[in-house]
Amino acid sequence: MAKQNSPSLIEVVKQVAEQQHSQASEIEKSKIVLSQLQLAARLPNIGFPLIGEYYNILQAELQELEKQMDSALLETKATERQIYQQDDDIETTKYHCESLESQVRSLYAEKIKLKLDTEAAQEEFEMMLARNGAYHEKIMAHKERYWEAESKMPVMLELAKKQDMVQELKTKKEELMNDLQNPEGQVIKQVQEEITHLIEEVTMVKESINEKKKLLEEEKKVHAKLRKEIEVQNKRSDAILKRLHCQLNKLQSNRRQWHWNIQQMEKKAAELRKCLGVTE
Repeated sequence: MAKQNSPSLIEVVKQVAEQQHSQASEIEKSKIVLSQLQLAARLPNIGFPLIGEYYNILQAELQELEKQMDSALLETKATERQIYQQDDDIETTKYHCESLESQVRSLYAEKIKLKLDTEAAQEEFEMMLARNGAYHEKIMAHKERYWEAESKMPVMLELAKKQDMVQELKTKKEELMNDLQNPEGQVIKQVQEEITHLIEEVTMVKESINEKKKLLEEEKKVHAKLRKEIEVQNKRSDAILKRLHCQLNKLQSNRRQWHWNIQQMEKKAAELRKCLGVTE
């Protein structure tokens, strides 16, 4: 839109400039005529009765032309501002278009790259599927050979025997369940006998526990009595031990006293010997 409007604006500017130029020419002509009339009005004794009136008319036209010229100048400036604004808009739009074109080229290149990558990935996926199919066939063949070899292994033969045994046990279990559901069955009677026997054993064990509890109570009483006797004996022993300690301390004290008395007596005996002149 800016590129389409710019030629019309230039034409308008040209028209305004031509109009302004013509108005300026007319103003110049009017100024020349006005100056001539002013000159004639100053000359004395010249018969121009209408000069003053014609002068006033020309002056009014001149003022009107000047006003038109000012208006044309203002319009020209406004048009120039519009032209500058349109130029700025054109530059902005041009820059935006160039940016969009660059983005489009980039997106188109990316689209081509993605298309090529997709085609390469599709080819690789198809090749992978083919390899996986061949690998799956090899695995199935290997599994069949393994199952065939595994079925002949001693462990598998033993497993088959165990499975047969489990099946037999399941059959026996079903028979026993059916027998249990029958009140007159042999299994019920056998279980009842075992329950009766267990009840008797439990009763005997309870009686034995009660007897042992009684013995335990008697043992506790004996132990309590013995603890009391032991406490009494301990007290007696402590008293005897204290008395013996006192006697021992007293004997030790007497012994020290006797030893000191002996030493004193020996000293006196030695002095008496000296006095008597007796030698040992």
